[in-house]
Amino acid sequence: MDGALLPKSRIATFAVFSGGIIILTFGVALTILADLGTSPFDALLVGLSEHVGLTVGSWEVLIACLLIGCNACLSRQRPEMLGLITAFITGLGIDMWIFLLHKLIEPDLWISQAAAFALGMVTIGLGTAVYLRANFAPIPIDRLTLVLLKITKLNILYTRTIIYLVFLLAALLFHGPIGAGTVLTVCLGGVILKYWMSVTEKGLGRLLPQA
Repeated sequence: MDGALLPKSRIATFAVFSGGIIILTFGVALTILADLGTSPFDALLVGLSEHVGLTVGSWEVLIACLLIGCNACLSRQRPEMLGLITAFITGLGIDMWIFLLHKLIEPDLWISQAAAFALGMVTIGLGTAVYLRANFAPIPIDRLTLVLLKITKLNILYTRTIIYLVFLLAALLFHGPIGAGTVLTVCLGGVILKYWMSVTEKGLGRLLPQA
């Protein structure tokens, strides 16, 4: 065989990739709207949106451009421009979900906020794991996770936490929504992603084409 994916395999890969992005952006929107503090990366996007301008999704794409260059330098490879397409789709998804969900969460009802944030964290981990398993074109920040995974030889829990801490400092500079939710994301985000990576490896193994 020449290694090319069969039509059905291509469809399966794209379906998994698209489903993962939909789940991921749904979770991101929930954590933003919960207003309890977002992940450091999303806090940076929100801070830039509120204090500089443009939408959260637009900043997703712009920051992605910088990360693509960073990833290329670290991996000593050509810039992965396909990742920019993924970031563009993700940016659109975030803006779409924020628009659709902004009236569903009561800003002054703590239980509503807490439930939205908890669901958001779980779905972010699930969505990220699903679309990474598709191995189509990772969002640049997730590609950075994989690049550091190879360079440092650490597991995904530690590499993800390191990245979170770096973006936390950047988010503070732009007065992003840092709060209790941010602390939970830094402490538990890597754990949740590691869990879902394990689950999706088993659940999607038969659906996705073998490398």
